[in-house]
This record gives sequence, structure tokens and C-alpha cells, in this order.
Amino acid sequence: MLKVGLTGGIGAGKSEVSRLLAAYGAVVVDADRIAREVVEPGTPGLAAVVEAFGTEILTPDGTLDRPRLASIVFADPERLRALNEIVHPLVGHRSAELERAAGPDAVVVHDVPLLTENGLAPLYDLVIVVDADPSTQLDRLVRLRGMTEDEARARMAAQSTREQRRAIADLVIENDGPREALERRVREVWDELSARAAKRSG
Repeated sequence: MLKVGLTGGIGAGKSEVSRLLAAYGAVVVDADRIAREVVEPGTPGLAAVVEAFGTEILTPDGTLDRPRLASIVFADPERLRALNEIVHPLVGHRSAELERAAGPDAVVVHDVPLLTENGLAPLYDLVIVVDADPSTQLDRLVRLRGMTEDEARARMAAQSTREQRRAIADLVIENDGPREALERRVREVWDELSARAAKRSG
């Protein structure tokens, strides 16, 4: 098995790379999606979050009110730490389960937005960073996600710098050009990952 960490700044195109790798045969473990699953209604995760933050972080139908919770934790580093202490172990446990189920010769790609920020590079056999010029990121966030320019700049500033991400990269996928160029580069990367996985299992 080859364990790959995939990360990139907001608006760089990491999700698209993740989709392409899955289409080629990678087992993708999506940390964001798992983080949503572990706090769905009826889960121990949601019960723990309610115990820590109170019932005001629930919507009337009993689901987690994400915007309300975000407004609490992003204004207070201590509350954010408390939330992370609940959610991160649950995400780690579920990610490990999915990885174990993948099989010995699989390429398992962990899609982790905050891989750099949380110092997680040592957990993987190699790290792929999807990189784009900050002006490209800003344009995508405003044009495709409907953010204001100030919102987009704030979200970008809250993440690691481009240099910090590139410093932990074993492979970089540049994504400033057309989709066809991205597809070609991801195919090259997939061929390399497949060869490395085959060598490890052999």
C-alpha cells in the first residue's frame, strides 16, 4: 500500500485533483467529508460537540448548525482547539478504517486541507501539493465560489503560505492553466504513484 497525503491552498484545485485520482483508481479518504459524517445526528461525535458547546449549535431538526458553530470557534482559539480535540480523533479513526479496507497494493490518497498547518506530512509515504498562484486562487474564490475579495483574502491568509506547503511536497501539481493541462499532469502523477505502489507490494 502507498499512503499519499494530498493538500493545497483554498482555490488551488485540490478537490479536482482528488476526483481525477479517484477516477484513475486511487482510494480517496476525504478528511472534510469524514469530519461531516462523524457529527451527523445520532453519532457520539455530535453528542460530544453538543456537550461542549450547548444545544444552541443545533438546528431545529437536530443537525449541526455549521455556520453558528463556525462563528463561535473561529472567534476563539480555545473553543476551536476544543472542537478539534473532539473531531480530529474521530476523523483519524475512521480514516484508518477506510485505509485498512483498501487492500495491500492500493494507492490510498488522504485528501487533507490542513495537512501543512497540522504537521501531518510524516504520516504519509509521500505528499502531493496542488499549487496555484495566489492571484489564480483569489480569482477562483471570487468568481466560482461567490466570495467577496476580502473574504477570499482572509481565508487564504488563515492557511499556511505557498512556500510552507511547497516545502513539504514530494510532488507538486501546478494548476494555473486549463483543465486539459491539469488532467495531463495528474495522469503523470498517477502513473508514478502506481509504479511506487507496485514496487512496495512486490
